[in-house]
Amino acid sequence: MQKTENLESGKYYHIYNRGINGENLFKENRNHEYFLMLYTKHIDPIAETLAWCLLKNHFHILVRIKTFEEILESHKEYEIKKIIPIHQSFGNLFNAYTKAINKGYNRHGALFERPFKRKLINNQSYLCSVIKYIHYNPVNHGFCEHPIEYPWSSYLTCVSEKQTKLKREKVISLFENLDNLKSVHNKRENFTLLEEFLNL
Repeated sequence: MQKTENLESGKYYHIYNRGINGENLFKENRNHEYFLMLYTKHIDPIAETLAWCLLKNHFHILVRIKTFEEILESHKEYEIKKIIPIHQSFGNLFNAYTKAINKGYNRHGALFERPFKRKLINNQSYLCSVIKYIHYNPVNHGFCEHPIEYPWSSYLTCVSEKQTKLKREKVISLFENLDNLKSVHNKRENFTLLEEFLNL
């Protein structure tokens, strides 16, 4: 059985999951929008987001879990009623989304595989690789030819100037500057080894 990482404050994690039995998680655009709304409610108070991508039957998210002090700082901004274990915030997100999909599409039972997958990221090179991997997921699955063409990922936010809670400046700095980030994302890459490590 694959070991499940504990989510520790101050550390970076690649979090990902798929629909149970390969079922689609996102059936139409409003599903993506609702998931992101729930994400803001449940995850923004406890984590910084560096990258994300929502595909039909799975998703990828790259986060830095906030320290306890940072979560306390978020307390007023997000009107958190009580501080709960980090993994429970993700559980609450997935449960709330599942309830909405079940109600909206007349289905029952689990929607996501359990437990959700997570991998600790412990160096900058790995961090950059995961960011590019997440942005390239729609390309690898044949939805588009370049990450900029896919609307449900953080790449468009990274290369724009619109206001965002995404840690855009942090992401750009990891690639040195915006031009280099774009240049790196213009090069196709084989992610077979990374996917084997992720057990995908």
